[in-house]
Amino acid sequence: MTGPSTIKPAIVPLGDTSVLVRFDSKLSEAANQAAIALAAVLDQSHILGVQEVVPNLVSVLLRYDPTLTSYASLAGELRLILFGLDKTGAPGRAWTIPIAFDGPDLGDVAQALGLSVPQFIAAHNRHPLRVLTTGFAPGFVYCGLHEPALVLPRRPTVRPSVPAGSILFAAGQTAITATEMPTGWHLIGQTSFKNFDQAIMPPTHLRAGDLIHFEPLP
Repeated sequence: MTGPSTIKPAIVPLGDTSVLVRFDSKLSEAANQAAIALAAVLDQSHILGVQEVVPNLVSVLLRYDPTLTSYASLAGELRLILFGLDKTGAPGRAWTIPIAFDGPDLGDVAQALGLSVPQFIAAHNRHPLRVLTTGFAPGFVYCGLHEPALVLPRRPTVRPSVPAGSILFAAGQTAITATEMPTGWHLIGQTSFKNFDQAIMPPTHLRAGDLIHFEPLP
């Protein structure tokens, strides 16, 4: 796995109003932590002309006003920030989220991994997971990364709809939905935890870098 000290971020222009800082072409703990750390610094930097900072799994997108700044100017500021960036970032908040492991794909997931259902549940909850990023749908969070023995591809078909609070599993990650949505991930359970509330700001409770302990309900 790539370590924080070996990551070589790329600064890439996207049109004339956006810049992408990409830490890797594939998901890894180190690249994800670096993206979270950079986004946190940029949120506090208030760089002239930057209108939005959007972190992803291994990258950070900056949208800017070209009448106030330029790609060359932003790239220079980003290089200075990246030079001194602590790519491990500060630890996030800790959460305990209860899960009813009763999803329709639970048995198939355990069997595909060569485990019984109780063995899979124990392995899934053995270590806390980090919130890798948020997005895709309101309140949707990606948590990971699971150990290699728990990596499983997505389903071959898309389930037309799963309810809010669904616990999804695929690609070495566990995801939590906050709205009803279609998905190709395996549905392994359900939680009463509600991550999206449009009446508050920001409207989500979980943030990238937070630590999640999943607690099975009896």
